[in-house]
Amino acid sequence: MDQFVKVMKALSDPSRLKIIKMLQHKPMCVCEIQKALDIPQPTASRQLKILEDAGLAVSRKSGLWVNYNLADGSDSPYAAMLLGGLKHWLEDNPEIVRMVNNLPEIRREDICKE
Repeated sequence: MDQFVKVMKALSDPSRLKIIKMLQHKPMCVCEIQKALDIPQPTASRQLKILEDAGLAVSRKSGLWVNYNLADGSDSPYAAMLLGGLKHWLEDNPEIVRMVNNLPEIRREDICKE
């Protein structure tokens, strides 16, 4: 039951739901998520940590970047079921539509100057 509660709590926050919806479209780094949601970097990192702990997102280091992707759900049947549903849920929500439409303009190379 603990894993179920962890997944449900992770999805109870609007910012985390938005992150899930963005990660459905492309892998993202913290700076891109921070920019897309207009939140401080520590807040974005904290939200990603909660999603990772719940088995909803995974991180992978690639050179200088840490990329976040949706998890495949193999660690949690609850995460797998909800990630499957979320692919179709909220697609017509105006805020989600706007956010997803802005994703191509959010590029880590422009935000996180090396």
